[in-house]
Amino acid sequence: MLTCTPMRYELLIGLRYTRAKRRNHFISFISMISMLGIALGVAALIVVLSVMNGFQKELRTRILGVASHIQISTDSNELSDWASIASKATQHKQVQGAAPYVQAQGLLSYDQTVRGTVVRGILPTEEEKVADFEQHMKIGSLEKLKPGEFGIILGADLARALRAFDGDKVTLIAPQGTNTPAGMLPRLKQFTVVGVFEVGMFEYDNGLALIHMNDAQRLYQMGENVSGVRLKLDDLFAAPRVARELYGMFQADVYINDWTRSHANFFRAVQIEKNMMFLILLLIVAVAAFNIVSTLVMAVTDKQADIAILRTLGAEPKSIMMIFIIQGALIGCIGLAMGVIGGVALALNIDVVVPFLERMLGFQFLAKDVYYITDLPSELKWDDVGIITVVSFVLTLVATLYPSWRASRTNPAEALRYE
Repeated sequence: MLTCTPMRYELLIGLRYTRAKRRNHFISFISMISMLGIALGVAALIVVLSVMNGFQKELRTRILGVASHIQISTDSNELSDWASIASKATQHKQVQGAAPYVQAQGLLSYDQTVRGTVVRGILPTEEEKVADFEQHMKIGSLEKLKPGEFGIILGADLARALRAFDGDKVTLIAPQGTNTPAGMLPRLKQFTVVGVFEVGMFEYDNGLALIHMNDAQRLYQMGENVSGVRLKLDDLFAAPRVARELYGMFQADVYINDWTRSHANFFRAVQIEKNMMFLILLLIVAVAAFNIVSTLVMAVTDKQADIAILRTLGAEPKSIMMIFIIQGALIGCIGLAMGVIGGVALALNIDVVVPFLERMLGFQFLAKDVYYITDLPSELKWDDVGIITVVSFVLTLVATLYPSWRASRTNPAEALRYE
């Protein structure tokens, strides 16, 4: 009779079976393939989720560096007495800064080239409180926008499309017309390019132009009115709550919109893609984990005599089952550890690996005219690594149950008949 503590001898035998050189080398080959499959699946899952996290963070940072956390406007797109509204909004403890803006559509023309654009009129000193344009200036600065001088700052791609750079004079055509004896004529004004910015998002680099707010008010005939007020918060994730609280602070009929609503499609799409990629890549881990089934089935067949001897020495069926569960779990854990180490290392160095692959293969993974972000970002979240590890380990354990149960049902007399 076996006298060792049950878990002790089961663990020892399970470890011995894993380390032992098998007579059947095909079983060892399948075990190695199972380990590598689990490692590859886990590593791919960690890297892809880290890239999706990085993409989500980078997209949010770049959008909110140009847009705003919260903006206050009206249905008519004309807000009067903006100074008092901005002053009242900044009384909220979460609001860091406020800045007025005028926003409208326009056409830019230069040297027989015409491009549509969003024109945003700003106050340079106030705009720095709510946006990060100054960090992205390639030529010039916001201070060069002075009232009455009609200077303009273009996005980098827009400037290249127009072939207009610092010092060139471009014509801005406003959609509002002017009544003349000859009929309705479009409003035109010549602006001097005083700067170029590049935030790294094609939407803004190719379709946004900045002018002084006073010049925008004159061009678009808005008088002293503005389109709205933009706010920057201490915590951008508190924007929905702060927007609701600001509604109660204003008596005027204003419309308050936060970034989670104005750019919801971007972030919802990224989150859906992240969830779907997790499920798809988890199938790779599942397939690799269930390769352990074939490994253990062949191991059980190969160890029929050993199982019979253990049974005749008094081992219970549950002990036999535990031996093969330990063997299969160890195979899975080795593959899981390899995958976690490899995935974490790759996720932390994606900024080095991807440029190397792009240079070696000769093409860019994220084309600027297709994707919002041209660099492949990565943000490793240990919560994701923990979830991946736990789920993969559970799949590995589930894969060991059937062959282990089959081993426990082995009849010693039948197993030893031909030995």
